Amino acid sequence: MAGLPAVRVSAGHDLLSGALAACARERYSGRVLVVGTPGGVLHLRDGLVVAAESPGAPGPEALLLRSGRIDAGVWDAVLRESGGARPPWAMLVARGALGAAQLRVMCLMAMRDAVFAMTVGQVDGVGHDPGGEPSAPVEPGELPARLLQDAARKIRALAALPYPVVPWRERPRPAGGVAVLGVLRREIVRHADGRRTARDLAFLVGRGVYPVTVEIARMLADGVLAQDVAPAPIPVRAAAYELRPREAPDVGERTPDRRDGLPRRQPGAGAPGWKGFFRLRHGGPAQHSRQPRDT
Repeated sequence: MAGLPAVRVSAGHDLLSGALAACARERYSGRVLVVGTPGGVLHLRDGLVVAAESPGAPGPEALLLRSGRIDAGVWDAVLRESGGARPPWAMLVARGALGAAQLRVMCLMAMRDAVFAMTVGQVDGVGHDPGGEPSAPVEPGELPARLLQDAARKIRALAALPYPVVPWRERPRPAGGVAVLGVLRREIVRHADGRRTARDLAFLVGRGVYPVTVEIARMLADGVLAQDVAPAPIPVRAAAYELRPREAPDVGERTPDRRDGLPRRQPGAGAPGWKGFFRLRHGGPAQHSRQPRDT
């Protein structure tokens, strides 16, 4: 579509790639903090990435719960039993509610999806933090270079589509009268309302942000979804009154104090005391009574 900026690898990709390459050489263990939009965290152990998290992509918990792979009631019960400090992956596997192989696949998908989200976004800086352990690490881990190559391949594939989409840019809506085929397409059409982005829809349907973004791009090209050229501005109601500078209250006349030369307030001047307060409550003088408000 004309007028839309191209999907490309972030200008900070080289910065992130260089930082991760140094971590691999030094067999770094700890967290790599990616500052940007959406940003995220990579957990490394001996130079290998064992987990990655980003607000731009669903984590293993969202992938398993929102997709219905794990019953929400079972999850809540095991979470309460574990104290709620961390996701109870080990307890779910021990009870047979989740297979160990299934958990590893979900964590690996979430890790690659998070790296894609960080790479297609804006990388402003990279930092290091030796603390923090992921709740479900992927053993033995992935080479950082391999993860970045996979993310770059996905970005190139997305950019080659007729309607390239950025996960947090387009806000599609259904185009009426078009047949929808496939489970993922039906879920996207059901939740797309012209306000949600591909990232929002990925969290709702429990799928990776990359496959949802690709499917939205194809649905826009096929006419299943429509995208407004410019989003409607958010209406802001004007204030019903005008702000005016506050006037200084009248505190009455002041006379110099004979002892220190400082001004002293006259007794009875200014706001009424406790007697005046009771006059206001029980109908005092007219000048202190509250006037009815115009309607």
